[in-house]
Parts: sequence; structure tokens; C-alpha cells
Amino acid sequence: MTATEEPVLFHTAGRAAHITLNRPRALNALTHEMVRRIDEALTDWEHDPAVETVVITGAGERGLCAGGDIRAIHDDARDGNGTASAAFWRDEYHLNARIARYPKPYVAVMDGIVMGGGVGVSAHGSVRVVTERSRIAMPETGIGFVPDVGGTHLLALAPGELGTHLALTGAQIGAGDALLCGLADHYVPSAFLPALIDDLAVSPVWEVLARHVRPVPQGELAGRREWIDSCYAARTVEDIVGRLLDHGEPAAKEAAQTLLTKSPTALKVTLTALRRARPLGSLETVLEQEYRVSCAALSSPDLVEGIRAQVIDKDRDPRWSPGTLAEVTDADVGRFFAPLGDRELGLANPDNTAEVAW
Repeated sequence: MTATEEPVLFHTAGRAAHITLNRPRALNALTHEMVRRIDEALTDWEHDPAVETVVITGAGERGLCAGGDIRAIHDDARDGNGTASAAFWRDEYHLNARIARYPKPYVAVMDGIVMGGGVGVSAHGSVRVVTERSRIAMPETGIGFVPDVGGTHLLALAPGELGTHLALTGAQIGAGDALLCGLADHYVPSAFLPALIDDLAVSPVWEVLARHVRPVPQGELAGRREWIDSCYAARTVEDIVGRLLDHGEPAAKEAAQTLLTKSPTALKVTLTALRRARPLGSLETVLEQEYRVSCAALSSPDLVEGIRAQVIDKDRDPRWSPGTLAEVTDADVGRFFAPLGDRELGLANPDNTAEVAW
């Protein structure tokens, strides 16, 4: 395998170390191998005094990362016993937590498409840069899955019910809305990115940001807070859909129609996971919950069916089971949160109060 064929590339330039996700034909989708290599590199750089900043980017023109390799998850859930997917998620979620606590500036260049697992390797970083090309989403309910990689933690912290809206619908947002929802920190026009990255080799990150950050363009969600906050505050998914349909705002009705195309089970589990995430507090504790949910999803028919319809056959016509919200019982939802015994993620009780030195 040549250097250009490696799924993730590493190099240093001056005071900065660089991670480049390098599967552009797969929109840089994450594999287990990539997760392990990134973790190993972060270990090396954490103890290297010559490295002051870590930068993550994606190869190609389309984006940072479209998520995990869901074709592999589909095959594992359909033909295997889910062991490979569970092992991948275990290492991925540990990496997400590590990124959030990394003791050096971790600069995530969230240009282009950033979805699912791409959010996990970027939005937990200490410096999150978006551009006019950024399209950020947690679209899991559309494949019969639930937002993971710490996504329910991030979305639970968004103002009002914006996170609930994004988690259930899987809607894509741009730069302005990413900053509003707490998924990004700085706006830099994409044309400035090469200079920003070059400057990180010779200057501290905050000096570089001061030179390149620009005022963020206005997003769309701030103007939709009234109906989003009132409709998504409902207790159940059925009630949320009812409020959206009754509201009168065309965008609210469109959101309801979007929800009715998603996996009913995934919607109910997502709403429960999101509301449980708020009082759980730390990212690590929420990742523990997400791991239980993800492992349970491997035995749910909707995960295989959703990936089949959206990615494998691309007929966009999933046959969810159960097929309606009314058929999904509290017991159906509850099994996703059942303890895993000795298979738990193992992130409990970290030192969440440690201060970052920089």
C-alpha cells in the first residue's frame, strides 16, 4: 500500500501535527483501523514537546468525514454477530472522549460534509472551524440508528429544543447554525484554510485564529426557535409530530413529514437518549449510554434495513419494523438502555475536572 492509499495520513509541519482522513472516494468514512491509528498518533504527539497543536482535515473536495463505514456495519449486523461493530464503536467512543480531553489544541477543520462519526472526531475538539461549505448533521434515524459518538451529549447542550430537532430529523446545518448549536467555534472562509493551516506550523493557534476568523453568516435556526422549542418540548414523538402538523408554519409541517419517514423505533430511542443525556452530565457518561444503545441496535431489524435502503440498494424505501410510532412500546425502547455487564464501555468515573494546560 502506497502512502497515498493509506486510509489516514500523518505528518508534522513545524509546531503542528496533522491527521488527514484519506478515503475521499468514500467521503473519508471511518474504519476501525483509522480509529486505532489516530489514537496511536495522539498518544505519540501528547508526549512530544515539539508538537504544540494537532490539526485534523479530510482529503478530497467533498468534506471532512461522512461518518463510520456503515456498509461494514450492515454486513456485520446481517451476517455476523455484531462483534466487529461493537469493537469498532468501543474504540471510536474512547477516541471521542480522548479528543474532548486532549491536553493540546486540537483543531478540527470542519469543511464540507461532516456527519455522524465525522462529528465525533471534530466537534469534541477544542478548536472547531467551519466554512461556508460546511454541512453538519447527525442523520442516524434515517438508517434505523441513533446519534452516537457523543452526539446526544452535544445536541442535548444546544439551546432550547434545537438539538432535539436536529437529532430526530437528521437535518443538515451550515456554519451559522453550527455555532449557534455549539457544534463549532469559529468561521473561516474556505479560501483562507490553506493559509490558516500553514500559519499553524509557525504560530500559536490563537494568533492564527485572530488573523483568519471572520464574522459568521447568519443561519436559519434562530428564526425558527419559536416553533422548534414549542413543538419539540412535547413528551413523546407522537406528540411532537402532532404539534408540528398543527402549528401552521410550513417548515414545521415539513419537519413532521420528515419524521414520518424515519425509523419509528430509532425516533423513540433517540428522544429518550437525548433527554436522558441532559442530566447525565459528562461526555463520558453519555458515551456509556450510547454504547448500550448502539450495541442493542445491532439486533434491531431497522439498522440493517435502513442501511440497505439508503446505502446498499439505494431504493430509499425502508420497511421499518415496527412500521408506526404507535407500535413501538416502552419495552421496545427500554431494551436499548439495558446494562451490558462486563461488556460496558468502561469510561465511567474519569477525571472530568482536569484543566487543559494551554
